[in-house]
Amino acid sequence: MAAINPYLMFNGTCEAAFLFYKSVFGGDFPYIGKYKDAPTEEGDAPLSEEALNRIMHVSLPIGNTILMGSDSHPKYGDVGFGDNFSISVNTESREEADKIFNGLSAGGKVEMPMDDTFWGSYFGMFKDKFGVNWMVSFDKNIPAGEF
Repeated sequence: MAAINPYLMFNGTCEAAFLFYKSVFGGDFPYIGKYKDAPTEEGDAPLSEEALNRIMHVSLPIGNTILMGSDSHPKYGDVGFGDNFSISVNTESREEADKIFNGLSAGGKVEMPMDDTFWGSYFGMFKDKFGVNWMVSFDKNIPAGEF
């Protein structure tokens, strides 16, 4: 069965926020990556040093939930209230990922179609017809709910 986790978006303060959450809840970050760790896409403008050091993805296990987050990417601009979170669904198969993605995105706006990514996940993002942001992911090397 799929696992659902909150995904928070920040405008350059993700690292500080997650260090704060870690100080309260304890635990460790199974993964923390910055935009400088990602390959550049052809035609993209070079990023500033500040942007390169923004958080691309971080996760913090809290009980049976994984709190996830990232900073906005300068290419897409800052996030505002209502667009500063997503619901992240981690599935147990590509087929389940496609079913959930196709079902929930019907009538909405696909931001990133399901596809294999450089970090090894099968991943997609969309805003559903009610304006809620979703991320769907399958990673054969990570059990659902442990990203």
